[in-house]
Amino acid sequence: MFRKLTELIFFGNYFYASCAVALAIETNVQLGYTLNPFLFYVLLAAGTVYYYNTAYITESVVPTTNKRKAWYQNHAKQARLTQTILLWLVIAGSIYVALTYYKGLLSLSLSNWFILFCTPLIAILYYGLSWSDIFHLNLRENGFLKPFVIGAVWAGVVTIYPIMFKIIQTESTFQVSFFAVWLFIKNWMFITVLCIMFDIKDYATDHNMQLKTFVVRAGLRKTIFLIIIPLSLAGWLSFLVFAYFRNFTFQRILFNSIPFILLLIVAYSMHQRKSILYYLFIIDGLMLAKAVCGVLGVVFG
Repeated sequence: MFRKLTELIFFGNYFYASCAVALAIETNVQLGYTLNPFLFYVLLAAGTVYYYNTAYITESVVPTTNKRKAWYQNHAKQARLTQTILLWLVIAGSIYVALTYYKGLLSLSLSNWFILFCTPLIAILYYGLSWSDIFHLNLRENGFLKPFVIGAVWAGVVTIYPIMFKIIQTESTFQVSFFAVWLFIKNWMFITVLCIMFDIKDYATDHNMQLKTFVVRAGLRKTIFLIIIPLSLAGWLSFLVFAYFRNFTFQRILFNSIPFILLLIVAYSMHQRKSILYYLFIIDGLMLAKAVCGVLGVVFG
């Protein structure tokens, strides 16, 4: 029973949903906003699960040793039913939001709408768009861009959308602050590093498919010690510099430093092959840890 529940949470992408909600809450807290309505977090969670499920339920049914793909094949009817429910939930919720906050939506500028549509556009292009044999664009097929694209989508969803929803709800003006831009870049780079770490799991598959990810290009050891760890240290250092100029308290600096320390510890442990649940729980769990530490840093700072 425990194993089935664990697989449902992690293979079914509900853990991703909890990470997205937590990071969105962190954004509001870090920027000094009150939390968004409960419906926002429901739609965020539903959209996250739906998006990640799409990649697996659309794949052809073939024998596989990948436990995650095998889980979807064994729970195909359940996955399709879940997708239908989630889709209608997102549609109904979006209509309700449009009817409830239509004045706020109408007050948005063209630049605001551009910002809103950038993230879903990148998310769509990640899976790919094609028209016959003339045009084909799939950002997922570029191993170098792949982690940056995923990081950008996540950063947009958990950083931009909570702010924009608050602007729409209160019918106020969206003003880009340096702190908000920095938080977006911080989320983008943090999640990008996690994606590079996650590609280690798919090294053999990506190598066979000639997908030139960082680990395929550089090898495991160089990816860890020349890419992941330096990027993690650079992110930590940039935060410390930012904290210094923003006069953060020691407690806030300490709490916000914990995710970077955990990132370095997990990165160093990657030289040993791990199970898929390790990658899903420990690596992706760093997003949850970052959100919790970010909130605690404000509360106790």
